[in-house]
Amino acid sequence: MKRSATTVPLTALAPVSWGTTYAVTTEFLPPDRPLFTALMRALPAGLVLLAVARVLPKGAWWWKAPVLGALNIGAFFPLLFVAAYRLPGGMAAVVGSVQPLFVVGLSTLLLGRRPAARTLVTGVVAALGVSLVVLQGAGALDVTGVLAAVASTASMAAGTVLTKRWGRPDGIGPLALTGWQLTAGGLLIAPLAVLAEGAPPALDGRAVGGYLYLALANTAVAYWLWFRGIGRLTAPQVAFLGPLSPLTAAVVGWAALGQSLTPVQLMGMALAFAATLAGQLGERGRRGGGQGAANRSVLLKRTIEKFRWT
Repeated sequence: MKRSATTVPLTALAPVSWGTTYAVTTEFLPPDRPLFTALMRALPAGLVLLAVARVLPKGAWWWKAPVLGALNIGAFFPLLFVAAYRLPGGMAAVVGSVQPLFVVGLSTLLLGRRPAARTLVTGVVAALGVSLVVLQGAGALDVTGVLAAVASTASMAAGTVLTKRWGRPDGIGPLALTGWQLTAGGLLIAPLAVLAEGAPPALDGRAVGGYLYLALANTAVAYWLWFRGIGRLTAPQVAFLGPLSPLTAAVVGWAALGQSLTPVQLMGMALAFAATLAGQLGERGRRGGGQGAANRSVLLKRTIEKFRWT
């Protein structure tokens, strides 16, 4: 898939949008309903995209789409909310910021792609920067919360790498693929939400508006851009955009919720943003270097053939 100059900026809009989730959840939605919120994000968005795409999976994609939907949506959303509710401060975001390292490791196993030292260092710096921004407070860590945070990060990383490995069926665009995954993930969350939280809560106008935003802009459009980007970028490139989510959450908290930013947090934001940029440039250089080597190989072969016949 040919990459255009807008691919990275458009893909980056996904984690930027996800960074607004916390503010919308706390200011507009009913409290203590993480699974219902996850369901309202996933299933309506998936059904809307299915109605627009008007195409269903065929062949092996009847099982591949649910697997990706479970990893990227059905398991990721509930685990993320469990971690956010049980861990202090921004610990869940800190654990999530190591996703590039998970992706690098899984890319080695599933894609046969050896990581460069620069990529590993950049991933560590990104996690450090995010930790300076969002890690607050002290106290004992909840074991269940930590395990949920690690599992959610691993789930999303595995979904990203498998999406890259499997690609898309011929003639199927990212819109349909996104709709399949959101619908499958939402159907997985639905029974969990009913069993754990009971009947849906009463919704006022603010809650309806919040859920509409989460389902449409924050999920349908954002995940369509995300999966579109996975098809055009390397898996580490996509993963290195992830730290933009907690950075956006910090900026929204400062601008809209009156939360202050300390000098240490500002330094962390600069580190994380620099690591995100370095991750893009490093992966682009690797791709360019590989393409350049391939071009040189073709040129050498043609030169040899020329002298053979003269």
